[in-house]
Amino acid sequence: MADEPAFSHPTRTYERDGMRVLWEPRLCIHSGRCVQALPDVFKPKDKPWVQLENAPSNDAVADAVHRCPTGALRYERTDGGEPEAERMPEPPFAVPYKDGPLLVRGVVEVRGPDGEIQRRVERVAFCRCGASENKPYCDGSHRKAGFKADGITGVPKDLG
Repeated sequence: MADEPAFSHPTRTYERDGMRVLWEPRLCIHSGRCVQALPDVFKPKDKPWVQLENAPSNDAVADAVHRCPTGALRYERTDGGEPEAERMPEPPFAVPYKDGPLLVRGVVEVRGPDGEIQRRVERVAFCRCGASENKPYCDGSHRKAGFKADGITGVPKDLG
């Protein structure tokens, strides 16, 4: 989002005419939803792994990025297309993922212990297992930790 506080962690940027995709690796839990949506664009074994030149359209890229459950992938439209924040539900909602994170959709502010806004996000996955080294965000550690908890299975369409 335009008024989002600066990140203290690296964000990689990939661009094509009218579209910018931002990837924040520390938030990625490798769900593969982007790869499933556009396998010719999101190629985890290649460098660079995001190849926007292979995308059929900016709308297709936006749809694929919107499927990312953690917000590790974001996009900015410079072609007048619909901004990501306008695709978000009102009010925001959260759903626990079976044996995994708490998935949140909708524009929310994440605040630190001091009450200061750390970031504004449209999609985020919060740690529920306590094992993440990137708290409050999920880093996928629940898999190694053997975390078990009730929740949804699969990611419903309205969650990305």
